[in-house]
Amino acid sequence: MQNIKCVIAAGGLGTRLQNFRNNNSTKILFEVLNVPMINRQIQQLNSWGFENFVIITNPEYSALIREAVTKAFSNFNIEFAIQDEPKGISHALQQAENFVKNEKLFFVLGDNFFENNPLEGFNLNQFHSGAFIFTKMVDNPEEFGVAQMDQDGNVISIEEKPEMPKSNDAVVGAYMFDESVFEKISILQPSARGEYEITDLCNLYVNEKNCKNSSIDGWWIDAGTPERIIELEDKLA
Repeated sequence: MQNIKCVIAAGGLGTRLQNFRNNNSTKILFEVLNVPMINRQIQQLNSWGFENFVIITNPEYSALIREAVTKAFSNFNIEFAIQDEPKGISHALQQAENFVKNEKLFFVLGDNFFENNPLEGFNLNQFHSGAFIFTKMVDNPEEFGVAQMDQDGNVISIEEKPEMPKSNDAVVGAYMFDESVFEKISILQPSARGEYEITDLCNLYVNEKNCKNSSIDGWWIDAGTPERIIELEDKLA
């Protein structure tokens, strides 16, 4: 997938992992089976065919993240951008705008890991416009963004942590977006918690009737807590 740039959100501090195994750094540098999480993520994405990356970091740990990544992957085309303030996932993606020019992109959250490649069977040549989300059926959808689809896989609604979910399809941290994504981010309004939400961005595509979904197979782990780190290491061992 040399013609598709992959953007990785890696700016979150991961406060829930502070002091776990004496961790006092950012989540994305936490070692998963002796490999920094960001490097695990790049390994995963490269196994899916990606070689061109933009990594969104935070100001405090940008230099350390850059050092860890470039030392391990000197043969890849990797660029870095800094999210100066934690204003949400869509805001993090916006920092890649100067590195992604009139291109479709794949966006992934740095702490999301998958048993199987969600793009397996995904025909990039047929992805001309819009957005593509990926979902996993869960038993606790109220803890996630939840998507509702019609029988053809068109997304008709996405709600963030709804009290009464319309489905059990949780939106995982991986997305395909067309060239209009940065224009859409520019018109987003902050949510009640003051962030530019990825759900709101996806819903702009939903409102255009231009958002599709694919259900993933295998496990999916959002590795943001000690429990999830242990689960991920068990899966990878």
